Amino acid sequence: DDHPVKEVDWKPVLATARKEAPFQVLAPVNLPAGWRATRVTWVPQGQPYLNGQASPRNLWQLGFLSPDDVFIDLNQGDVQPQEIVDQQSREGTPDGNSVVAGQTWQRLISPDGRTRSLVLRGPEVTTIVSADLPYGALEAYVSTLSTGP
Repeated sequence: DDHPVKEVDWKPVLATARKEAPFQVLAPVNLPAGWRATRVTWVPQGQPYLNGQASPRNLWQLGFLSPDDVFIDLNQGDVQPQEIVDQQSREGTPDGNSVVAGQTWQRLISPDGRTRSLVLRGPEVTTIVSADLPYGALEAYVSTLSTGP
């Protein structure tokens, strides 16, 4: 209660990312009521990112709080994919696979067992979804991701 949730308007940033990105930008569609976007970032490769340093990749990030106030994070990047996977999964190690909509996502679990991630590696972009949730909840979220409106 000390830190009220600051919601962000993510759809204009999504529209820009979809125009500029050299890959298919994913975002959830038809999320149930109660989901709140709290982080959105689109950084073209070479543009200032953390600490003003040039971003090594085209980077799309979208974070939501679930109705239970659990943060779920979507990241997509096209260069140095292992670096983004390590960062977002908190140095996660392989923990099997999940199949969602016919695509095989690698499961990762953080060393402390709290954070689970699903990773989809493609030739143009690596996608990672992470949260302190069971894999089933991550799979349900991944099933809402789309490249369209």
